[in-house]
Amino acid sequence: MQRDFIWLWVYEIGFAADNGRTLNVDSTAMTLPMSNPTAWATAMNNLGMAPLGIAGQPILPDFDPALGMMTGIPPITPMMPGLGIVPPPIPPDMPVVKEIIHCKSCTLFPPNPNLPPPATRERPPGCKTVFVGGLPENGTEQIIVEVFEQCGEIIAIRKSKKNFCHIRFAEEYMVDKALYLSGYRIRLGSSTDKRDTGRLHVDFAQARDDLYEWECKQRMLAREERHRRRMEEERLRPPSPPPVVHYSDHECSIVAEKLKDDSKFSEAVQTLLTWIERGEVNRRSANNFYSMIQSANSHVRRLVNEKAAHEKDMEEAKEKFKQALSGILAQFEQIVAVYRSASKQKAWDHFTKAQRKNISIWCKQAEEIRNIHNDELMGIRREEEMEMSEEETEETTETKETEESVAQAETLKEENDSLRWQLDAYRNEVELLKQEQGKAPREEDPNKEQQLKLLQQALQGMQQESCSTALCTSSQDSECPSEKTPNTSPIKSEREALLVGIISTFLHVHPFGASIEYICSYLHRLDSKICTNDVECLLSRLQHTFRQEMTGVGASLEKRWKFCGFEGLKLT
Repeated sequence: MQRDFIWLWVYEIGFAADNGRTLNVDSTAMTLPMSNPTAWATAMNNLGMAPLGIAGQPILPDFDPALGMMTGIPPITPMMPGLGIVPPPIPPDMPVVKEIIHCKSCTLFPPNPNLPPPATRERPPGCKTVFVGGLPENGTEQIIVEVFEQCGEIIAIRKSKKNFCHIRFAEEYMVDKALYLSGYRIRLGSSTDKRDTGRLHVDFAQARDDLYEWECKQRMLAREERHRRRMEEERLRPPSPPPVVHYSDHECSIVAEKLKDDSKFSEAVQTLLTWIERGEVNRRSANNFYSMIQSANSHVRRLVNEKAAHEKDMEEAKEKFKQALSGILAQFEQIVAVYRSASKQKAWDHFTKAQRKNISIWCKQAEEIRNIHNDELMGIRREEEMEMSEEETEETTETKETEESVAQAETLKEENDSLRWQLDAYRNEVELLKQEQGKAPREEDPNKEQQLKLLQQALQGMQQESCSTALCTSSQDSECPSEKTPNTSPIKSEREALLVGIISTFLHVHPFGASIEYICSYLHRLDSKICTNDVECLLSRLQHTFRQEMTGVGASLEKRWKFCGFEGLKLT
């Protein structure tokens, strides 16, 4: 049987790791006997290497190993189209070709690429532990370490008797490498026993150690972020003012000198304010603080003068601006007059078409600028007129108020004088009647006694009325009539008559009397505008109807009003 040979030429550039030793591989040639080319192609596909060709002669006869390249092919450079220093990105939808992995004690065969990828659970935060299922029954911990140590440093392995284990790695990215082995078929040595084979299933595992380390890491990151923000805030925070020194006689003298200096006045005032708010003022330091406050008060005049100077400068600047603006407007008027005179037919015909166009454009621009400046000047003048009118209105209102107050005071003074004169006249009449009674023999004349009582009542009424007018003069709240005519009747209006009736009924129900406050509290329910003084004056004028008595002893002494209208009716 004739045997065919396949020559496979492989050209590799780089390094291959073989048990920790570095091996330089340039080119190799292998002659492999093969009876079935189809089976050989399938094996090459499983290895991830496409077969280059099958023949009895070398596939590349013109390959020169000394040159490291094939004759007839130009050298490959990174600048050639389709090539570059950085490899092109792999599309996400392109399937990953897995290869056979050879270990010392076992072999891993890749899954069918047409099958869907193995399912995994949601990745826990900070996951460093994987679950590995489908292990061979005869698999040992040494074999597990041999397979998964290629993914990274292993911290711990927890193996179960039911063909699964948990592996904890040192870093999180090693878990992704371990998940790459999910779906691989594992075979221990060259045995075909079921106990020596299995299909690996690698998935994320939730471990308390991983979660604790992740939380610690997050807290550390949060602390770093807070520290960074705090440092940024402190960097952007304005500098704090210098601390204020404590009060002492020496510091007080320094602050007093600073208060007299205009350049250091603000700093000294702040120190003085802090001392006062701290409560440093006492009997011993009161004089020092008063002198410092007096020094601060002396700056009021300076500030007022400074404000007046600034206002004067502002007025002068306004006046200068107004004069300058008026001069500018006058020059604009002259320029516009030049343009208009040039636009007249006598001079206009001698200009060219382009010159006429320029002159008309310049004239329009000058007129627009002149109108803008003119409006600005008119606005300044209107503001000045409005300020003047406001000042005049304020002065007129003040003068009117003063005139009205003076006129009101004069009318009240005249009324008070007239009442005082009437009171003097009644006093004189009473003294004359008393003198006549003392000289003449006593005769039982009821008419004279009644006249005397009426005069006394009128005198008391005039006294009360003069007191009420004095109160009106001091407060200037109530409007008094311009002319008052003396009224001999104790009841002057219908309202007073109604009050007399209501108070009489109230006191008739209270036979032991009531205080003026109690009476007024009852009347306030009917009319809240009733005044206590008016009620008391009304009761004092009607002596035959109401009588005031003192009740109680010592601290309980109280003035009470009683109704005596029936007794007064018998007397009159």
